[in-house]
Amino acid sequence: MAKPDKLLVIDEGTTSTRAIVFDRAFAEVALAQQDLTLRFPEDGWVEQDGEEIWTRTLAVCREAIAAAGGVGEIAGIGITNQRETTLIWDRATGKPIAPAIVWQDRRTARVCETMKADGHEPAVQAETGLLLDPYFSGTKIGWILDSVEGGRARAESGELAFGTVESFLIWKLTGGHVHATDVTNASRTLLYRLGLGAQGGWSESMTRLFNVPPGLLPEVKPNAADFGMSDDSLLGAALPILSAAGDQQSALVGQGCLAPGMAKITYGTGAFLVANTGTERPDSQHRLLGTVGYELPGGGAMALEGSIFNAGTVVKWLRDDLGLVDSAEETESVAAGLKGNGGVYIVPAFTGLGAPHWNADARGTISGITRATTAAHLVRAGLESAAYQTRDLLDAFAADGAEIRELRVDGGMVANDWLMQFLADICDRPVLRPDYREMTALGAAALAAMQLGWLDAKAWTERPVQGRRFEPKMGTGARDALIRGWQDAMRRTLA
Repeated sequence: MAKPDKLLVIDEGTTSTRAIVFDRAFAEVALAQQDLTLRFPEDGWVEQDGEEIWTRTLAVCREAIAAAGGVGEIAGIGITNQRETTLIWDRATGKPIAPAIVWQDRRTARVCETMKADGHEPAVQAETGLLLDPYFSGTKIGWILDSVEGGRARAESGELAFGTVESFLIWKLTGGHVHATDVTNASRTLLYRLGLGAQGGWSESMTRLFNVPPGLLPEVKPNAADFGMSDDSLLGAALPILSAAGDQQSALVGQGCLAPGMAKITYGTGAFLVANTGTERPDSQHRLLGTVGYELPGGGAMALEGSIFNAGTVVKWLRDDLGLVDSAEETESVAAGLKGNGGVYIVPAFTGLGAPHWNADARGTISGITRATTAAHLVRAGLESAAYQTRDLLDAFAADGAEIRELRVDGGMVANDWLMQFLADICDRPVLRPDYREMTALGAAALAAMQLGWLDAKAWTERPVQGRRFEPKMGTGARDALIRGWQDAMRRTLA
């Protein structure tokens, strides 16, 4: 009987959960997807139902396994996930005690502002590489414990468990036998001492500062590691869980950015620029984030990251809420049909601004509107905002000494050729787009394959990748004029 030679990847995102089966050559064999519900109970609040995440993830796994020929074909599981989204569940039942607080949620903004005013941010950044912002898990944990009746007492008595989404899925898959996370997700909690190997770990000073009972926290493992076996009643057989990684770091691996100086940007719900900085711990002076890039049995890398909170959400807003286009694909022809942007700029601060501004109170603005402004101008301004925000990040990276000479891109928005050319023009750098776009899932598959011994990091980095390269074509004067318009729009927003 032939050995199983396929990998099941769980790609659990913000708006959908997917299961993708890859063969040993990393070709996609099967895919199943279900949408997830986002709830907005108050301004700046974003929640999900943890049980819905689990049941829909389990459903797509079963569907993808069946489409790939059955569980006998599957050698193991890799997991990649939306980061920072926070769940606390009952260890006895596995049921969350409250809705999952999504990474975009801003409900703890006042807590963060108070902590900044009290002078805690320098110590937080020195220990964790992160800034004080409601984006991260630390203040979300405290909010749940203090908002659910008896939550803090139950946490202190050991009845509850905390995890980001991969940790919750590992718990559910293993029938509650494994409470674990990986270094990349741990490094996004505000509770992790930033470093590789023994240099990293849960920080006693941070758990005290954020008043998080240490007994809530999962065990931290490398990205390619033994995360336990799935319960055989769930998928038809017990399967080893071989890898886990936060979505952006998984995409860094998927893009083969395993050497210092290489970088990728993923345009999904938000957009995330991550640069491999080698084994040196990054120390940003321009409000970028230090984080773990990846950790393998043979070593790992640190990374510098800049986060844009709203990218794909802008297209969704233009389509679903404003009704300006019927499909995301339509935005390409609409933008290309205009000679220019008509002086119209959208700063999409729907849930505040991420790097390098980190302003939780900022809200979106549209500027430059005249009687000549059309729906097409708004669509184009929405697309352009992704490029301008990327340029702001690149400038901050360069100021921190991380000069990025080319952009490797992935995510849903990169299918838009007009946007990719505009991105190359505004950023004045080549943009490399692979033909296979699901780099987040591909990274999880590569990490699982490394755990199985199917390949090593060197072989992965050197493998040929088919794709398209967009070179800058815009003149310096035109580029500078557009950037000045964006900077003026940003000043208005921040004012």
